[in-house]
Amino acid sequence: MMEHILRPIYQERASDPNTLGAILVEKLDDISPTTDNIDSILLILVSDAKKPVFTKHYTYEQKHAAMHIVTEKQLRKWLLLGTNKKIISWLVDGRVIFDRNEFVSSLREEMKNTKDEGRNIKMGIEFAKLIRRYQEAKVSFDQKDYLDGMIQTMESLTHLARLSIIEAGVYPETKVWEQVRFYNAQIYDLYESFIMSTEELYGRIENAFQAIDSLIEAYRDECSKHIVGVMSGRERWTIQQLHEQEEIKNYSINLEVFIEYLIEKGYIDIERVATKSLHVDHRYYRV
Repeated sequence: MMEHILRPIYQERASDPNTLGAILVEKLDDISPTTDNIDSILLILVSDAKKPVFTKHYTYEQKHAAMHIVTEKQLRKWLLLGTNKKIISWLVDGRVIFDRNEFVSSLREEMKNTKDEGRNIKMGIEFAKLIRRYQEAKVSFDQKDYLDGMIQTMESLTHLARLSIIEAGVYPETKVWEQVRFYNAQIYDLYESFIMSTEELYGRIENAFQAIDSLIEAYRDECSKHIVGVMSGRERWTIQQLHEQEEIKNYSINLEVFIEYLIEKGYIDIERVATKSLHVDHRYYRV
């Protein structure tokens, strides 16, 4: 019924050559975070717009619908950074009701077969998130804040889970652990044993750290390829240049902690250049 009501809206959009596709997502359960508890989601994908995201709500009798108009650039940014999990569900599970030149079909196929270049940057970004969260977990543990340490350790394991899915060439969806059970049984078993253990928190976290240390080491080379590859294109970098570089800036707030980690592990070198102030040098980065 709601599709019938929304049809004139998406048909009007479909007549615009700027519109690439339209997807309809229906609320299936009484509580539906995937649709923001809205009865119907109409996702309109466009090649360009003044605003990267435009949202409008509609109501019909007791039903509630939302239309989201999203540019291709914004969509691909979400897919790259993994910052909008529900959009994955919409793209994968939604019903395509308009598809100009098979744009949506091609996008879905692309999501199933992530190219190496895209995979490398996604793994780098996810690994940087992992490093920050894992370091926070270790600090909490050392300070005997075991409850915070437990949460941060669980989040570290989730980043590892997402890494294993990205490594397999697919997108982590909202039910990450369902995917991990298929793609990486080792990480799934580690997470399950961590949350199901009856051991005291201290010992549970300490045991998890040993496994996480090993997994981080195993992923380190692969996850540093992207940032090291980009940095090799210039003799040296300031931290501001790294923040402004088109691809590296996607590491966002985790960039500097990742840089320091890669310095510690020998992937990045520091170059000191004298300033006008005695004993104070500029700090540059090179690979």
